[in-house]
Amino acid sequence: MVENAEQEAAEASQTRRVTLRVLNLPEAIPIGAFAERMNLEAVQVIKQLMRSGIFASVNQIIDFDTALPVARAFGFAARKAEDSKIAATSEVAEDPAQLEPRPPVVTILGHVDHGKTTLLDTIRKANVAAKETGGITQNIGAYQVEYKSHPITFLDTPGHEAFTAMRARGAQVTDIAVLVVAADDGVMPQTAEAINHIKAAGVPIVVAINKIDMPAADPERVKRQLSEHELVVEDWGGDVISIPVSAKVGSGIDDLLESILLVAEVGEFKANPHREAVGIVVEAQMDKNRGPLATVLVKTGTLKVGDNVVVGSTRGRVKALVNDQGRRVQAAAPSMPVEVLGISDLPGAGDSLMVVADERTGKDIVAQRQREAQLSRRHTATLEEMSAGVATGDIKEMNLVLKTGVQGSIDAVRSALEQLTSKQARVRIIHAASGSINESDVMLAEASSAVIVGFDVRIEPGAQRLADQDDVEIRHYDIIYRLTEEVERALAGLLEPVVRDVVEGKLEVRAVFSLTKTRQSAGCIVLEGRLGRNSTARVLRDGTVLFDGPVTSLRRFKDDVREVTSGYECGLALDGFSDYQVGDIIEAHRVQ
Repeated sequence: MVENAEQEAAEASQTRRVTLRVLNLPEAIPIGAFAERMNLEAVQVIKQLMRSGIFASVNQIIDFDTALPVARAFGFAARKAEDSKIAATSEVAEDPAQLEPRPPVVTILGHVDHGKTTLLDTIRKANVAAKETGGITQNIGAYQVEYKSHPITFLDTPGHEAFTAMRARGAQVTDIAVLVVAADDGVMPQTAEAINHIKAAGVPIVVAINKIDMPAADPERVKRQLSEHELVVEDWGGDVISIPVSAKVGSGIDDLLESILLVAEVGEFKANPHREAVGIVVEAQMDKNRGPLATVLVKTGTLKVGDNVVVGSTRGRVKALVNDQGRRVQAAAPSMPVEVLGISDLPGAGDSLMVVADERTGKDIVAQRQREAQLSRRHTATLEEMSAGVATGDIKEMNLVLKTGVQGSIDAVRSALEQLTSKQARVRIIHAASGSINESDVMLAEASSAVIVGFDVRIEPGAQRLADQDDVEIRHYDIIYRLTEEVERALAGLLEPVVRDVVEGKLEVRAVFSLTKTRQSAGCIVLEGRLGRNSTARVLRDGTVLFDGPVTSLRRFKDDVREVTSGYECGLALDGFSDYQVGDIIEAHRVQ
């Protein structure tokens, strides 16, 4: 069958070769969008990629060089599309002569009760409120303090989940992470999670050992526990700065700020303030009087009142900029957080902001992004795809998130996996912990392009929904040799793809309608998921599959529709089946 398929593709390519059509493609494109541009089903493109030894899903992004031979096989001459409007605004090569030092951006993370909020408030009051009559007039989720004439920007994020959720969207906004550990409590589970999230982000760490004023404070115990997580402080001969502080009484704050400036000096954080601004949305909210408000951290360039901007998949014109003290400003330089008024719709946290030449350019970019958003989403590699990457030499590290049912299993499983390093690639455990697989694990895996490996552990329902939504693979094992065997084969590039049946939607038949004497359609309600007009669906009655075939008609009321989602009613017909009964379950599914 494979030989026949290859022969058919070759013959089809030969007949088209005389009249190749020009196809403009970007540097990278999701497979779904690629197929649509050629007016093909995504499965046809996926099959053609498989013939070249590339196993990919409909949402995976491929580069131009990979797309080129596939396009030719279907009768297209691919050319790189130069989108000058976008390139001119977001990907301008920086002139080294224009770069200037910018304030560091700092995020404070740690366990929920270890004093993160108190530390933030103490820093803010000591450096800002003392200079302002009436204190701070508003809180926009990010603010700047000045220490010895050097500004420092702090992000007030809720925790490491938000920190990683932004990173998962490509928004790497943090330069330095401050890890807060209570001296009387030590390293707790959330502390360990925060450490792994910071390590995965690859940013410098400064440890603030808080609550040293407490009677039970034991900073040396904290340092010992940190060393168990491969964070060796300078006192113990390592390279991680640790500062004893008391956020409650205000001691050690100057030392902490001094250390942050020291790390920033080593990092040499620079930006070009003379170009059009590019920034990241830290948070957004809808104000009943002022409309959509976005807190934006400027990454490079200078954002000015009157600028036309594109923010994620929306746009606008900057009507006003408000700083963290509630004052209106005319411009925001690199690393400065400001509240932006004038955006037409509410953006999401992690969305990028960029200044464009005019309103028309902004409309064109937003339209393009909205089209791409309908066709693609972030794709996290599966173990099989990692194995294929190892075989081709494209992957040198295999990122895994490890969860075990009991604490005692962590070291044994971790050790067994880390010993599997091959000549081609090595295993990198970016997070290991006991307990059920949760949403935080899924977000970390998505942000790090990792696979979640569960050993004798359950998965929380919310985490499963998020994993399905974000294409994160979760693999379950209850026997350790099966786990090590699969990972070892993946490292050797020998793991074969696993074909799975994925249920995309579930419907219940509520009514049956006669179309002709021999044909019927089913009136259904979508219980969960979605069903598309091009879906394949099976009919189940009392758990038995009666039929499995393509959907030929999908309607809402009298209108043909492309898809129907959870909670909506529809009428559908399947090709070759008419024996519907009220109560039948119809499942839309696909092979992955």
